[in-house]
Amino acid sequence: MYEPIRSKSAVHVVDGSRSEPQYPQSSRGEALDIQLAGHLAALLAVTDELALEDGGAARIAEQVTRLRGSQPLRVAHPAPPEGADTLTLHRRAHDLAARALLVAASRADTAVAILAAQRMDAHAAAANLAGTH
Repeated sequence: MYEPIRSKSAVHVVDGSRSEPQYPQSSRGEALDIQLAGHLAALLAVTDELALEDGGAARIAEQVTRLRGSQPLRVAHPAPPEGADTLTLHRRAHDLAARALLVAASRADTAVAILAAQRMDAHAAAANLAGTH
């Protein structure tokens, strides 16, 4: 059913022992922190684009700073113009918050899990309002 592997192994054997890879290794926890910081940074970018005044962006930036050790790069956006497609942005923000919630739950990061759930609720409510107009 499957072809047998015919090429040499990627693991090099030197003097009868395996050689160690020459790249840095990260733990599962570190990898989850990196992934979580990425989802939160993306959520922050969309939140900034929506120019929301509910304090969510500041709390997201605080968590990104905690996870990365440095403040996220932020761009000031004017409020979206009347009739702009804010529904799409709220849906995107909701999806990003859901991803952050999943990773935070996997990492057992309660503070981020609560924040992500709150952002999901806020964007779901805003999307419902934007969808009715």
